[in-house]
Amino acid sequence: MTNKEWDNLLAVVNGESVNEKAIGFIIDSPWLPGWAGVTTLDYYTSDEIWLKSNLKAVDAFPDVTFLPGFWSEYGMCTEPSAFGARLIWYNENLPYAEKVIHTSADISNLLQPNVRRDGMLPFMINRLKNLEPRIAESGHSIKFAVVRGPLNIATFLMGTTEFMMLLATDPHKAHELLGKITTFICDWIDYQKECFPSIEGIFLLDDIVGFLGKEECLEFVIPYLKKAFGAFPAKIRFFHNDAYGLVCASFLKEMGINLFNFSFEHPINLIRELAGSEVTLIGNLAPRDILAAGTPSEVYSATMTMIKNVSDRRRIIWSCGGGVPQNVSSENLNAFISAVKDSS
Repeated sequence: MTNKEWDNLLAVVNGESVNEKAIGFIIDSPWLPGWAGVTTLDYYTSDEIWLKSNLKAVDAFPDVTFLPGFWSEYGMCTEPSAFGARLIWYNENLPYAEKVIHTSADISNLLQPNVRRDGMLPFMINRLKNLEPRIAESGHSIKFAVVRGPLNIATFLMGTTEFMMLLATDPHKAHELLGKITTFICDWIDYQKECFPSIEGIFLLDDIVGFLGKEECLEFVIPYLKKAFGAFPAKIRFFHNDAYGLVCASFLKEMGINLFNFSFEHPINLIRELAGSEVTLIGNLAPRDILAAGTPSEVYSATMTMIKNVSDRRRIIWSCGGGVPQNVSSENLNAFISAVKDSS
């Protein structure tokens, strides 16, 4: 992300900008390798290919702020690897982390990760350290510490069904697990900030929040996300939940969140009503069914409709309801950009 992009993003989030045509997309390994014409495994294992893929994207779409920007990641395996998960790799598809918690008794024996040495975390940091001079030469810098959320990581470690059952049947153990994971999250955020002082934002992703009701959200989400987003005084606290987002929308400000990416199934006006005027919203075109599967004309038309239906366009960054999925073409992204530019 360039300094200009960061300043513009900060202005929108702080309500200082009247720019109603800001565009931002979350991009990582589901989209970038295929779009750049490389395999997923090459994208993960070659720093050179990783860098060239990211540079290709920012050069191809100068009107878009890509978030979080030069994301050093290994798909959903990143955080589970620090807890000792066995990682399964594929040439063309995303990797998979096997469970490490098989019974609730395993939670007490789960070791607290050392973020400086465990799993894939040192590889993520070293990739950025090695390439930071070239990222800087391109006019960009590392602005976000990035991490999956506590419930999201919990489901990787023990399975989604098993974790949801744990919340209902043994809340004490659930809190023990979430406490360990949140401590890890804060350590990991702090270490990223230590390694890269240019970091001024936190980007946290947790779709599992959308599977909970209000009471569960109050007990199992708010205290842990509030702690995670308070790891350091970040200027932008960016939360992604493209599952059911209505349950958490009313609590975003309480958790310290000021930028929210949510499901395309929720109208922007409704999320604005629930979240309040101080939270910036980023979304929310259907990512798979429209942005990926639609024709350029369909993307253009749907984007125009999305914008037209929003009554208050302040603190809005136009995007899709989630990250950019696999198989989104340049033509479709350009159709989206054109629609935003042509909107009135």
